[in-house]
Amino acid sequence: MKSSRRKFLKIAGVSALGLGAKPVLDVLASSGEHEATSTPEIKKGKDALTAKRWAMVVDTRKIESEEDLKPIIEACHKIHNVPDLENKNHEIKWIWAEEFQHGFSTQEYEFADERVKHLPFLTLCNHCENAACVRVCPTKATFKREDGIVLMDFHRCIGCRFCMAACPYGSRSFNFRDPRPFIKETNPEFPTRTKGVVEKCNFCAERLAVGKLPACVEASNGVLTFGDLDDPESEVRKLLKTNYAIRRKPALGAGPSVFYII
Repeated sequence: MKSSRRKFLKIAGVSALGLGAKPVLDVLASSGEHEATSTPEIKKGKDALTAKRWAMVVDTRKIESEEDLKPIIEACHKIHNVPDLENKNHEIKWIWAEEFQHGFSTQEYEFADERVKHLPFLTLCNHCENAACVRVCPTKATFKREDGIVLMDFHRCIGCRFCMAACPYGSRSFNFRDPRPFIKETNPEFPTRTKGVVEKCNFCAERLAVGKLPACVEASNGVLTFGDLDDPESEVRKLLKTNYAIRRKPALGAGPSVFYII
């Protein structure tokens, strides 16, 4: 950990001298010191849900308005101790509503159905197959599990925000202030964060470990489906096989694990 911090400070100093952000990110991505000796694991119970690659399908045909999404967002934010901050510049979001033209800025929508153009889409961390955030993190605070879930180790995070710069989806939030006073009802089963830490959706890894589906899925009334993308018999694969679905910014090659049926 100390070595990683020294590496980060050294490279940050090089950046300050004027070499620019991209060379710094390239160094961090390729550095041998980037690899941590170990990564934290969530202990799995005997009833744990497992998969080769977890994925989520959002059926936008079942969404009528933003009101339909509020229970989903509230369920996620409540169990993960996401603070409720009035200042939008300090807002913390794990899952949120976004209009098509903003969430899918690289997709053509000029002649799309009016409903799709103005429909609120649920957006969250895409748990990418080729996650840029993982490559640039100097302390391995962001890491990817074998089942495809991209997780955060809050204790390793030094607040450099390189992961936020690398994420093309804006799926990460930074705690500019202590979030704890702004949590309405603290869930003791999930850790709270501190000022200076980045956070994001974790596909409810802690719930999967005890045999439960993600909270957002349970609260979605069928809007969200979660399952193993590598299993041809899984519900997500059946939905993708029989319906037209899109992903956010597919041309980037990140390989998002969140799909949208439209």
